[in-house]
Amino acid sequence: MFLGTHFPKLDDKGRLFLPAKFRDELADGLVITRGQERSLSVWPEREFVQLTEQLKQAPITNKGARDYLRMLFAGASNEMPDKQGRVTIPPMLRDYSGLDRDCVVIGAMNRVEIWNTENWNRYSAEQEQAFADLSEEVLPGIF
Repeated sequence: MFLGTHFPKLDDKGRLFLPAKFRDELADGLVITRGQERSLSVWPEREFVQLTEQLKQAPITNKGARDYLRMLFAGASNEMPDKQGRVTIPPMLRDYSGLDRDCVVIGAMNRVEIWNTENWNRYSAEQEQAFADLSEEVLPGIF
């Protein structure tokens, strides 16, 4: 499980130091792809394989499903962290998410998200009060 908020820096070669507590879970390989709100999603490879199996059930006759799958998989990149725990973020994904030197890396349960700092700060400010004010079930049957 991935938890917490971290503030690593992107180096001149487009590499990012993964937070130390995420490294073991991602050491065997990972997939980086486009995420929502212009973030990047980082999946342990085995989790991405499981996701792929579920997504195979999506009807290709549905335009929304086709569009989503195209964007998800066309932007996906298999990566392997180096011995220092750095992972290279491909230029296309850096452009998509607006990543520059300062980044925010958050744990998001079964994946990691990488955000441009300004985007994260704006998103977090917008969502924080709404989260605090929730008074009904957002996830029915869970809580």
